[in-house]
Amino acid sequence: METYILAGGCFWCLDAAYRALNGVKSVESGYIGGMRPYPSYEQVCTGATGHAEAVAVTFDPDVIPSEVILDAFFTMHDPRQLNRQGNDVGTQYRSAMFPQSDAQREEFLAAIDRANEMWGGGVVTTIEDADVFYPAEDYHQDFFAKNPGQGYCLAVAVPKVNKVRAAFSEYIAR
Repeated sequence: METYILAGGCFWCLDAAYRALNGVKSVESGYIGGMRPYPSYEQVCTGATGHAEAVAVTFDPDVIPSEVILDAFFTMHDPRQLNRQGNDVGTQYRSAMFPQSDAQREEFLAAIDRANEMWGGGVVTTIEDADVFYPAEDYHQDFFAKNPGQGYCLAVAVPKVNKVRAAFSEYIAR
């Protein structure tokens, strides 16, 4: 198993899109890259803690290649938007990758190169040191599945999930 920690806007969207892929064993929403230990959602939302909303995606590379996990990341959010995704604005919504090894750092750099090709350049995704990943509150875990009719999920998460499903249909969980 391999785990990547990735931030690309609201973690509800990343969580929902990754859960649709075969080979993804778990997705945990949380906070990383900030200064305050054990931050709460309310604290992170202020932008004052420095944390990003992120997901820890654990997957089986024998079922789904690491390149697919990373290319899906760059498909489900716009990595050209600095410190925002759509109407979600602030450093907590930044596009960032948190490698846990030198090998992951190299994979992430290669993925950014592919993303620049896919998006025509302008990718602002950062690679930041992986410090402590703090799991988000329970109600954020698998939020989309628990709240499919919630307005944000319908307006923002559904299009992202559909985009990943279309681009990576051979890896969709059935």
